[in-house]
This record gives sequence, structure tokens and C-alpha cells, in this order.
Amino acid sequence: MSNQFTPRESACFGESHGQRMGNFNGVLGVKGRGFKLKRKQMDLMKNQLVSNYEGIQTVEVDNHCNFLQNSDLCICVVTWNMNGQVSYEDLVKLIGSSRKFDLLVVGLQEVPRKNIAQLLQTALAETHVLFAEAIMQSLQLYMFGLKNSELLIKAHARNVEERNSQCRHISHEIFSNNVNPYAKRAHITVWLGDLNYRINGITTHPTRNLIQKDLHHKLLTSKDQLLQEAKRGQIFNGYCEGSLTFKPTFKYNVGSSNYDTSHKVRVPSWTDRILFKIEDPDKINASLHGYKSVDDIYSSDHKPVKAHLCLTLNKQSPPTGKKLLP
Repeated sequence: MSNQFTPRESACFGESHGQRMGNFNGVLGVKGRGFKLKRKQMDLMKNQLVSNYEGIQTVEVDNHCNFLQNSDLCICVVTWNMNGQVSYEDLVKLIGSSRKFDLLVVGLQEVPRKNIAQLLQTALAETHVLFAEAIMQSLQLYMFGLKNSELLIKAHARNVEERNSQCRHISHEIFSNNVNPYAKRAHITVWLGDLNYRINGITTHPTRNLIQKDLHHKLLTSKDQLLQEAKRGQIFNGYCEGSLTFKPTFKYNVGSSNYDTSHKVRVPSWTDRILFKIEDPDKINASLHGYKSVDDIYSSDHKPVKAHLCLTLNKQSPPTGKKLLP
């Protein structure tokens, strides 16, 4: 680690959970002495804006990342509700073959009783090493860095207000200066996990028809509870999220890519999400180079979701060398 980002300063993350709730892993905050933070609108992404919500800005994804040239720090963020099942082959698919990132953050929910850290480290052995972990029974969060260098949210659509309350409570407990008035504010905050917000106001069969016709990203996002509640100003004020171009990630029949055929016939929903917030866009530029589901994993009723986020220090910021992480 460089002098600019020490291990203790560079990342903080937390987890919490409660009884009979849908799983939420983690808050990741990247910190460092080199930035003085203020809360501003994320005008750095004005050329990427697709839709403007009061709470969440939806940003377009640029799939090309100049990892070694144009970014100071690239972070790959993964969230997956494992449904109590895992195989080494699935974890290899989860990570992927492209390792163009400095940090890999993996948030897992409903994790089986296996040594997931060891399996992940084996899969990453050639490129990355384990930097940090936080484990709370079946909620697990891991951070891997280059070599040498999420809470349970109550399930079901009708519980949206309680879910809002839980998110606000978590944010207050983690980020409020009243808790620790001497704590430095994070430069970037990432929420990841099975947030369990559902598709609302449309039944399951019309929803599935839109997905089958590849119209979900055009006609279903307006019915997404998370975006609805953010637009009302209830949660995630000032956060950003990539466009929901991938299919809803829940609920699948285990072992297939077919949506739920049980007697409940649940409405497919984007329950698994990754959101981020830059505290001072004048100091840090952020670009999103990937936001997708991993559809070729079949062992869970959820599909994993991945985001690729790259950060660059603006020129007026103190120099830190080529990379924030050597």
C-alpha cells in the first residue's frame, strides 16, 4: 500500500442482520488523507446520465476500461445470495477470467458452512491476495488486492417501508458523526447485497413476457421499488447505480435459468444490487465500466451481480503515483 492509502484508511465495511430478513452485505468505504470531502451532486457523470432520480442517479456503463493507463484505482464488486450452495467452479465463474482490477470486493449471503475464503484465494492465487474479511455467520464479505502491492433486509414486496427504515438506520449507524465525531468520512461508499426490493404494480406473467421480449430495461425499471423509494427521497440520496440492462436476478428455479415455477410463482425482481456514492466529485472522478448479472451460475435462486468501478484523482489533488495500490 502506498502512503496515500494505508490498509486501515483505505477501506471500511460493515454487515448487520436480523431474523427472517432478506440478506444485505455490506458497506464499503474507501478513505485516505489525500481528499477533503464535501457532499455535492455527481456532475462528473453528467455525460453518462441516463435518468435523474432524486435519490439515485442511473449512470450508463462504459464497457471499455484502460486499467493500466487511465485509472488510479479499479474496483470489482460482486454480490451473490448463494442459497446455501457453493462449488469451486461457480466461484471461478463468479470471479471471471479478466483480472483488470486492483481490488475485488465479494459480498456473499446465505453462505454454506465451507471455507469460502480459501476457495476464493485458490481461484485468485495467480493475481490477488486476501486483504480483509468480515464474517457474520452466513453473511460474508471479502476484499482481495493485487499481489505485491449487507444485513438482512426483510423479504416480500409489502415490507418496503420497513426495508427503507432499515437502510436509513444502517446508514446512520455507520456514517453519522454522532457515533464517532472524529471518524473521517469515506471518499466512496458502496452498498452491495440482496436488498430485496421488488418489482411493484405488475403481476408475474406480464413481467415475464416483458423479460422474454427483452423489454425489461425499458418498461420494468419504473416499477422497481428501490428506484421508486429513492425517487421519493426515502433512501440512498446521492447514490449512483448502473443501468438495469440485465434481467431481474430473482427468483430462479435452482439448477436452471427459468424463473420460479413453484405455487407462489414470484414476480421476477432486481433484488441484488450494487450502489455507490462519491463524496466529492471535484476530487475524484468515477466511471462505471460494468454492471451485469452472471447468468451461467445455476446453483442458487439468485444470479450474482458484478460492477466494475474505476476511480481517478483529479489533477489538482496531491500526486500519489501511478496507482493508489502498488
